[in-house]
Amino acid sequence: MFIKRDDSGRVAQVSHEETEECHEYMPSSSPELQLFLSGDAESLALTKSDLAFVRVLEDVINVLMDKGVISFTDLPEPAQQKLLDRQSLRQRMNSVGLMSDSDDSGVI
Repeated sequence: MFIKRDDSGRVAQVSHEETEECHEYMPSSSPELQLFLSGDAESLALTKSDLAFVRVLEDVINVLMDKGVISFTDLPEPAQQKLLDRQSLRQRMNSVGLMSDSDDSGVI
């Protein structure tokens, strides 16, 4: 992403392409850019928390299935598809070394 800063040095404008106004490159993962896009620090913190919590829920579902408390087919079809999609994505990422073993430790 390319940004333009205001007089105080904060991100004021964002563009996918470099323009005359937006000429400073900033990675899309930058906390400063994420803060600008989310509107405030509390929204950004909540979004990060939500993403982390998704992994917790995924782990809980797997534990419940491993212990036989629930079956995969007990879940609604959309939930089954989302779990399969995430499992497939995680396997692809692991196969090309994008995730370390610590990301998939199985520990909640």
